[in-house]
Amino acid sequence: MNQSRGQVLRPARIEARDRGSGVSTIPLVSRATGSTTIMSGITVFSGGAGIPRHFHNCEECVQVLEGNATAEIDGVEHSLGPGDTSFIPAGIPHRFRNASSIKRMRIYWTYASIDATRTIVETGKTTRIECELGLVE
Repeated sequence: MNQSRGQVLRPARIEARDRGSGVSTIPLVSRATGSTTIMSGITVFSGGAGIPRHFHNCEECVQVLEGNATAEIDGVEHSLGPGDTSFIPAGIPHRFRNASSIKRMRIYWTYASIDATRTIVETGKTTRIECELGLVE
């Protein structure tokens, strides 16, 4: 583990992890950067792309950086634009979709736990976020 005293992360220099279906993620803060409590990153959605409904074992905060999003949180849809920020408690089903079929949409997310997991509602499959992003095996 990196015993960091702090650092500057430059997303343009970090390799994005392709998550399929027009979605990729740039991991930022994690154990690899020396964090012991939180995780964060940027996820990019191509036109019309989205992720399936899921929930986490910890709180999550998501801010739209670019484009327009549709956030479904606990069954309620919300239209979000740049700067709009959501707070999602642990265990609450949610998902984000790009509201545009053409322009990309980017979000910045933070998990309140270094041990964050994602459980897909439809399948019940749970995966550690670090594993999804290829940060650990």
